[in-house]
Amino acid sequence: MRVLVTRPPHPGERTAKRLAEMGHEPVMLPLSAPAHDPDAAFAALANSDGPISVTSAEAIRVLTERPDDLAPHLSRPLYAVGDATAEEARASGFRDVTASTGDGADLAERIAQLDVARSDTTRLLYLAGAPRAETFETRAFELGLTVDTVECYRMRRLTVPDQLLRELFSAHEPDAILFYSRRTAEDFFALREISANLDALIGVRLLCLSPTIADAIPPTLQGQSATPDQPDETALLSLL
Repeated sequence: MRVLVTRPPHPGERTAKRLAEMGHEPVMLPLSAPAHDPDAAFAALANSDGPISVTSAEAIRVLTERPDDLAPHLSRPLYAVGDATAEEARASGFRDVTASTGDGADLAERIAQLDVARSDTTRLLYLAGAPRAETFETRAFELGLTVDTVECYRMRRLTVPDQLLRELFSAHEPDAILFYSRRTAEDFFALREISANLDALIGVRLLCLSPTIADAIPPTLQGQSATPDQPDETALLSLL
């Protein structure tokens, strides 16, 4: 199966490798790439001493740019959305990592269950990206958690030439397209060559990591979308 990967370059390459191992033909079409701000991240770490929360592995990659500065913080508790982000944190040296199985709201609920988060003096440092869904922050506030949000990376849109899209869908169109974020889905369907030729996508499977992402699929193509029971890549790829 020919599968279009719309993720940023670093995680997209990892996904492409998994697809190839599964016997599929991955086609990379990154629509965004991160711009890191390690100064913001390490200033926030230096001015705090409590637990750290992350909802994307990209935040961990920001920290690994300066391993010497990161070393003093590796014993701090770190709470992550999903096993992939948790594994990235462990690989970077964090020794006390807890993962949620769902989205940002699930992570906030998991943290609220822990005694360390119930103290009135505990402040969670949230190393975040922009733009983002504020699911974690909203649910944390509802649960009475104190969260200090620091943006340490920003996703910037990449230019996709019309000619590239025409060649992609005229020569050998993909059998499936993977969407890992709502913004990526919105950006994809806003591309001039895509929005003007939605009929070219008829029959293509549109696989979305969550229902929120699937909501960004145009109404005429909604019947071709699918989401896994759990918002993780293994479950998503099992839909192929």
